[in-house]
Parts: sequence; C-alpha cells; structure tokens
Amino acid sequence: MRRTTIRTAAALSAAALFAACGDSGSPSTTPQVNFNLATRAAAPAVAAAAGLSLAGAGTPEQYSDGANTLEIDQVQIVLREIELKRVESTTTCSQDVSGDACEKLEVGPVLLDLPLGGPGGAARTFSVAVDTGTFNEIEFDIHKPEGQDDAGFIQAHPDFDGVSVKVTGLYNGTPFSYTTDLDSEEEIELSPPLVAASASATDLTLFIDLNGWFRDGTGNLVDPSSANSGNPNEGLVENNIKSTLRAFEDENRDGAED
Repeated sequence: MRRTTIRTAAALSAAALFAACGDSGSPSTTPQVNFNLATRAAAPAVAAAAGLSLAGAGTPEQYSDGANTLEIDQVQIVLREIELKRVESTTTCSQDVSGDACEKLEVGPVLLDLPLGGPGGAARTFSVAVDTGTFNEIEFDIHKPEGQDDAGFIQAHPDFDGVSVKVTGLYNGTPFSYTTDLDSEEEIELSPPLVAASASATDLTLFIDLNGWFRDGTGNLVDPSSANSGNPNEGLVENNIKSTLRAFEDENRDGAED
C-alpha cells in the first residue's frame, strides 16, 4: 500500500484542505485544525510586530556549552498516525476500535522538515477538517519506514529506509550526519484541551526543542556522530528526542503556548 508523503507546507495545506472540505466554492461549516511545527519561539517583540509569526528557513540553528559549538543545518523526521484524542475517551488512539475516540489528522508516514533559523515561531505544515469536539491529547508515531507497507514512501525517500530522524550540520566545525531508527509511539497531553468549534480554525503546534537533543545530563553538548547506531550516546540522544516534544494551541503561531 502506498502511503502519502509531506514535503512542502503550502502544497500540503492546500491539498489537505481541499480533500477534507470538498466544495471549495462554498463556505465551510466544518472545524479545521492547522498542524504546525516549531523549534524555537519567536521573540515577543517580533511576534507582536509581525502579528503572525512564521518560522524562517535555510538558516542554521547554533548552540554552545561554552567549550563546544553545534550548528544544525537540517532536521527531518518521519511521523505516522497523527491523531487527536477526545476528552471523553479512556483508551489510546491505537486501541480505539469504534473510530469515535480519536480524530485522524494524518495517516502517513510523512517526512517533515523542521523549521530552522529566521525569527522563530511556528511553520504551518498541513490543515485538516475535523469533527467538533474537545481534545486533551495528541498521539503519533515517530516512525522507522520499512517493509512492504512503506514501499512507496521508501521509493520516494530512499535515504529514510530504516531511518526515522536525520540531522546534518557541524560540530566544532566538523561536518556530521546523525540518523536513528527510533520507532516510538508518543502521547502528549494538551493542557488546556484543544477545542474544535463549528466553522472555525484552530492552530496546534508541535514544539520540538532541538537545544536539548545533543546534550548530556549536565547540559554539555555531545558530538552527534557519537549518537549514531552502536555508538555510546545512541540511547542518550534517542531519549532526548522523545523528552523534548510538547504540543499546545498556538493561534498566533509564535511557537509559544497561548
């Protein structure tokens, strides 16, 4: 079975919205959730001046611990089964057999390029029509593509055969490429809950704190190459990736919780 892929925010937003809403010539009375990504919040002054802050692209993110420097040029991550869980549900989305407990935003797998550089804030990735409701959790898989089910995705993105996350950049001036086959189901609480009301759009931001990915327990940077498969910091960085994910309503898309 061929699954969908996502690379371009503008194309994806349009495709998802038209597919979900059908007749583009009539006003929609269906709620819409805009799914955004952010790696850094916009400075308050920038967000206020812009009114609507959009994350920049093409500029590296730089981090330091005083002795070492890390420059991240690109971060790509594969997600699958992105779903919102209703407040009244007592099961996880993967356990739901009725189809009523969760709202599917994207089945995937999808390849997402994280927004880097610029003024910060959240970059819109896609928009989906949903049923009205109140949601207190977002669930998704950080997914390692493999096998026949992911054959179409792998054909389109051969570098991600067995790879769920890829990061490239410089560590103390030396180029590195970090990859992982991390396969993990994530459940992130939305507090306060996200409310999808009739004929309105709601912005949901998945915030990924890259500053915490390549640091040890004392806050010192580690060489990303030392976290590749079989290397000593493999488990450290995989745990960091999972622990630096947050999600929240973000109507002004400044990358900070409303």
